[in-house]
Amino acid sequence: MTNRPLSASALPLPHVEMDGHPATADDLRVPALFGFGHFTAMQVRDRAVRGLGLHLDRLAGANEELFHLPLDGSLVRELILRALDSAGLRDASVRVQGLLPPGESRTRVMVTVREAAVMASGARSLMSVPYARAVAHIKRPGEFGQTYYGILAARAGFDEALLTGPGGVVTEGAITNIGFWDGTSVVWPDAPALMGVTMALLERGLAEAGEPSVRRAVTLDGLRDYRGAFICNSQGIAPVRRIDDVEFAGDDEALEEVMEGLMGRLEAAYGSAPADTL
Repeated sequence: MTNRPLSASALPLPHVEMDGHPATADDLRVPALFGFGHFTAMQVRDRAVRGLGLHLDRLAGANEELFHLPLDGSLVRELILRALDSAGLRDASVRVQGLLPPGESRTRVMVTVREAAVMASGARSLMSVPYARAVAHIKRPGEFGQTYYGILAARAGFDEALLTGPGGVVTEGAITNIGFWDGTSVVWPDAPALMGVTMALLERGLAEAGEPSVRRAVTLDGLRDYRGAFICNSQGIAPVRRIDDVEFAGDDEALEEVMEGLMGRLEAAYGSAPADTL
């Protein structure tokens, strides 16, 4: 039996604001009819966010690259706080999306707030698929390929799709980053992928703990060289039990021993990152 997080359809409807006011039908026509844009997703706890600066940098960088317009971090923080106040929440899942409708010269900022979420417990299974995102360093909405292959993976009994490029080069999960454990170091796939905020915090925290992670090409036919794997995103970190027919660590006892030590170090590295007040 798999441990999947709740789907969006199983969660209460979110509170949505556009440019600081509750979204109207006209506002929602913008993302519905013109989805070109970018976003970041974060978990807010007691009005604070781990890696808040990284989220704001992501939004500002993508806005400049896509629209040639600045996006002020202080404005984004203000809009998030307004949406949290309107929703009456201190803990929440928050998504901030930048949009530029045709003919306009100002970025529209949509903030979506829903109940807080955490990574589902239990080790995961991933199904490799032949798909890699274009312009992978930008986080953007409406990724048909990721959704399509994620659905196929679920139908096949897996928890998530693992995106791969030509030659079986591993890039990232459909909605996560993936890391591997070679018995000595955490290994991040050296391939085009989104630099997730949780991934960046783990990389920083491991280095500060004297356990620097490395980047290396990872391929499907080389998975048996690793003793373990894990996925991470804004909701947390989870161990990976298998990818396709490759079982990590061989049996339950060995898997538990390897992953217990690794997950402990990852949780400590992530926990060392301070939460920044909005």
